[in-house]
Amino acid sequence: MGNVNIKINGIDYSVPNGITILEAARMVGIRIPTLCYLKDINAIGACRICVVEVKGARSLVASCVYPVNEGIEITTNSPNVIKSRRTTLELILSDHKKECLSCVRSQNCELQALCKEYNVDENRFQGEMNRFELDATAPHMVRDNEKCILCRRCVAACSQLQSVSVIGANHRGFKTAIGSPFEAGLGEVACVNCGQCIAVCPTGALTERDDTQKVFDALSDPDKHVIVQTAPSIRVGLGEEFGMPIGSLVTGKMVTGLKMLGFDGVFDTNFTADLTIMEEATEFLDRYTKKENLPLITSCSPGWVKFAEHNYPELIPNISSCKSPQGMFGAVAKTYYAEKMGLDPKDIYVVSIMPCTAKKFEAERMDHTAVKGLPDIDAALTTRELARMFRKAGIMFADLPDSDFDAPFGLGTGAGTIFGATGGVMEAALRTAYEVVTKGNLDDEALDITFTAVRGTDGIKEAEYDLAGNKVRVAVASGLANARQLLDLVKSGEKQYDFIEIMACPGGCVYGGGQPIKSADVRNFTDVKAIRAAALYEDDKNLPLRKSHDNPDVKRIYEEYFGEPNSHKAHEILHTGYTVRSKF
Repeated sequence: MGNVNIKINGIDYSVPNGITILEAARMVGIRIPTLCYLKDINAIGACRICVVEVKGARSLVASCVYPVNEGIEITTNSPNVIKSRRTTLELILSDHKKECLSCVRSQNCELQALCKEYNVDENRFQGEMNRFELDATAPHMVRDNEKCILCRRCVAACSQLQSVSVIGANHRGFKTAIGSPFEAGLGEVACVNCGQCIAVCPTGALTERDDTQKVFDALSDPDKHVIVQTAPSIRVGLGEEFGMPIGSLVTGKMVTGLKMLGFDGVFDTNFTADLTIMEEATEFLDRYTKKENLPLITSCSPGWVKFAEHNYPELIPNISSCKSPQGMFGAVAKTYYAEKMGLDPKDIYVVSIMPCTAKKFEAERMDHTAVKGLPDIDAALTTRELARMFRKAGIMFADLPDSDFDAPFGLGTGAGTIFGATGGVMEAALRTAYEVVTKGNLDDEALDITFTAVRGTDGIKEAEYDLAGNKVRVAVASGLANARQLLDLVKSGEKQYDFIEIMACPGGCVYGGGQPIKSADVRNFTDVKAIRAAALYEDDKNLPLRKSHDNPDVKRIYEEYFGEPNSHKAHEILHTGYTVRSKF
């Protein structure tokens, strides 16, 4: 491609030919603000916040779509540029619900930050404003179009990242609004509840359904035994809500904070991630031996499961019948744990802290619960909701000491930890399947325990492994657009696999729709998912136990309660079924 010589704000630079002005400026240490731009999926030049002057051009140009060329002279901060950006922001505010003091995105709102930066007059333009009803029809989120700025990031995430495409621009001109076809609510269309639209929204127009008060109420109820589980990705995301660097591992502080909130038991979802592997690896080996319903496809991601129910009903028999680790935890809490503690299951209130908004939907699936009439999970909170609970309770998270999870579900292995990264479920399953089949010990074998071919943030990965002379072909996909691409290849016969892992969110749970929201400024130029995943892999490397079948507490629950993986009792409590849903 080669480099070109350009001038930015009067200084000469050499940058790669063909990149945009926005990218070139960032390379040399100059930030150009944006509101609509998202790298790779939403370069539309619509918001006009990123405008700059280009010598010879008749008007200001959108830097996110304007490529550099030899000799171009750019000014990013002239009086005309500053005036244009300020005016654009004031026009946006003229049709924006200004309730910043109570908005859940206050102090983490890109519009708010830019208005402060450019010293806007929020009342400069007065006139008619659009009015919309809140859309609270979906189980996981609320849409407030009175806070929408029509950046279309959510539309791009839904269509480009996830290939779900249930939202778009309705109407035209001043009446334009983001919505679903025929003004249907999100709960009435084939939304998969992944929350990626929330994660990219620059304002408070899209937010997860807040269930924190339900949990506070349960904690205050003397008749409830309230326990909580935390998914592996929470420990590498939560710290960011309190100013810590991306990927900070805060397991001990998180546990301490949860105990301070008053939970009767603070447990690790890694335990049931290990339990999931015992069930799923056994299920895979059984199917592989019988050559039935292959490839086996993982079931840990409820966004993926709902996507399949809508779009690939013919593949439902291929999806593992195992509940997700969240579901398994709730199931064992209201059966095994209830018996062990002498509690009535109806008095146990199970809370999940998850990186995923689709877990709210999964928690409401009552088609196959462990105790008839009772949900396995009573409340599923996102990482962001937990942070709000800590703040409301006055807990100074960054200053907390470390403490340990409680028994009997406090011990998890490194295999459970890496569930949070794309490829982690596959790697964890392979660690167990390899030792079960070969009767060997990966710690002593030439084959490394890490199965690195399925690691990394690529959207699709594939590998082939030898298990005692048997060739096992595996594939991993994260992000539903990648999943669709992979599954279409499988359906057409172009690709053959034995085992497939699919995670709804790009990069896996570490980049879930319920994780701390990063501005486009960060998302566009920092690989957040890779940093968070690296922290999980480091945690795995440092843990004393790294294989699910080595977890002594998992062994104990089979000895005391389930008998063996995939037993009849295990199927009754730990497995589930799926539903064919409309494509629209």
